[in-house]
Amino acid sequence: MTDSSDDRARLGLRESATFDRATIAAIQRAADTGIYDIRGWGAKRPLPHFDDLLFLGASMSRYPLEGYRERCATDVVLGTRYAKHPLHLDIPVTIAGMSFGALSGPAKEALGRGASEVGTSTTTGDGGMTPEERGQSKYLVYQYLPSRYGMNPDDLRKADAIEVVLGQGAKPGGGGMLLGQKISERVAGMRTLPEGIDQRSACRHPDWTGPDDLTIKINELREITDWEKPIYVKVGATRTYYDVKLAVHAGADVVVVDGMQGGTAATQEVFIEHVGIPTLAAIPQAVQALQELGVHRTGTTGRKGVQLIVSGGIRNGADVAKAL
Repeated sequence: MTDSSDDRARLGLRESATFDRATIAAIQRAADTGIYDIRGWGAKRPLPHFDDLLFLGASMSRYPLEGYRERCATDVVLGTRYAKHPLHLDIPVTIAGMSFGALSGPAKEALGRGASEVGTSTTTGDGGMTPEERGQSKYLVYQYLPSRYGMNPDDLRKADAIEVVLGQGAKPGGGGMLLGQKISERVAGMRTLPEGIDQRSACRHPDWTGPDDLTIKINELREITDWEKPIYVKVGATRTYYDVKLAVHAGADVVVVDGMQGGTAATQEVFIEHVGIPTLAAIPQAVQALQELGVHRTGTTGRKGVQLIVSGGIRNGADVAKAL
């Protein structure tokens, strides 16, 4: 018999709001296999998104810009607060961190080439810096992660900026998993791990327990790199208003806020779907924090500005423009 809604109604059956078909299937899968879901690809539940925003086009009160005759610059400068060598990107779009292990060497090389062609930066992600990515990336941001996989001072100095990662949108405040089938001989060597064994990513960094310690760590990174590189601080969007303020006080040149639509990092499905806030809700909180500290955009009261990068669920040019 087909399992149509009419057939179920005739039998006196109805869908459960608490235990829907997806929940029952997950319970049955766990019972059959003895495992729980570890996956990437971000949240699948409907969330407030940039599709809920529309542009107000120019007309009389806001006169249109004639792009063929009037200059419309898209470049952006990141790291003007303390760094000797800020990043000057041609476009306000960057490539977020995806680890070597989750991505192959050729994929990393391709991202570096593409980013260089359009004049923007790419990011190493977890697992360290590969020669392919460094060799092909005009601007490369080096992620300094809780796991510390593949971290060494020489690569810090080779980078164009350093991103201190406190959390990711897909798993803010929680660790993730690198599945064993991704840990090849080369990945294992870079991370000093056994080959082919599932590996956990830590939920917090071993080098500090709070914002005061983070200030010390950021100063250490500046000393290692001779104050040349911009220092980013990346947070998963949760208590965004307070986290951005603390990141600024700790000395960040750039704050990265990753909304819960962030699709990287394999972790428990319950974490991906139920922890964090959407990117759309995080941006106003982050901007408010920067404004109150007088560091929004170019800064006020003589203070240099702190730039804001947002990520998580950005799919197209319209999303980028709305975020800006």
